[in-house]
Amino acid sequence: MQRMLKIVLPFYARVRVSAACCVALIVAASAPALVLAQSATGAASPPAASASAGAAGMTRDELIAFAKLEIAIATARDSAQFQLSASRNKTPAMQEQLRDKLTTVIAELIKRAGTTEAEYLRKTYLVSTDPDARKIFDALIAQQTGVPTPGQVVAPVASAPAVKVPEGPVGTHLGHVVNSFFDTPNNQGLLPVATTEAKTAATHAALAARTPTNLDAMKLHAGHVLNAIDPAIVATGPGLGYGLKKAAAGVAAHIELAAKSQGASPNVVLHAAHVATSARNTIARAEQAIALAKQIQAATSATDAAALLNQLVSLTAQFMTGADANGDGRIGWQENEGGLQQAQEHMTLLLAGEGIKP
Repeated sequence: MQRMLKIVLPFYARVRVSAACCVALIVAASAPALVLAQSATGAASPPAASASAGAAGMTRDELIAFAKLEIAIATARDSAQFQLSASRNKTPAMQEQLRDKLTTVIAELIKRAGTTEAEYLRKTYLVSTDPDARKIFDALIAQQTGVPTPGQVVAPVASAPAVKVPEGPVGTHLGHVVNSFFDTPNNQGLLPVATTEAKTAATHAALAARTPTNLDAMKLHAGHVLNAIDPAIVATGPGLGYGLKKAAAGVAAHIELAAKSQGASPNVVLHAAHVATSARNTIARAEQAIALAKQIQAATSATDAAALLNQLVSLTAQFMTGADANGDGRIGWQENEGGLQQAQEHMTLLLAGEGIKP
């Protein structure tokens, strides 16, 4: 009988499995992922898995492949969560169907990666218990997703060289998006500010999930998430003091002003719509994250707060990566899908279409 794969927590969340389960694993990285619990039937015991993992170790190539697999599984999980939350899918039959579909997708991803469930569990255990492997794995995840490793300071982008933009009013508004705006910290571009605030929010959501039994710590980092999203809600914290919501709204507004300006080419109009949609997707996710962070701050038990943090970690990571809302295996710029990475990609395409190379 095929073993069932269940999603129980995102990255950085410590798993507490009942006595009926033989494997309890912590998967650590800066974007949401899966922790798999294997039932007692036919399962190996944790000590044996630990000894095997410690003896075998993992090469860098194995860690790279494992990181790519984790990201693919996380994408499938986020897509499933989006569909599970849709009002049209709230019936018990649809909920079960979607969960079964996710189980099948995960099994196929593991198979396609040229590994097995048992090997996947072994590597997950190793990454969660070997500090050296964990450090490399965290860096690989951060490199591939754009979400920084929790505990690291998000690097400022003020010193980035100015991006060349077209002349005239079109270029003026494009410059506000990518290069400089009058009321941002250090007069940075609106998109770089949004990116920095998004990464700060994701970092502190993940830091909160590292302490699922410490209610005060979770509330503290929930406040830090709020500060990065909207400092009007929490005035002090690790953010830039501008806020993801305001910066993303500025991106949408000024890219659309560029498209409406005299002399805007069809290329500008096309990609401006893609950038604006991705920015507004980010604003919608920011609103959801605000509601979750406020609920965490109001929680009266660590158990309740930790359950909400599972959602917050996933959601804040999507500020950058977007989400595969329609389950087609890729993330586009469309409504409910694109994030700030997609906004940046289409800004690059827009400028390339105007004959400007990055």
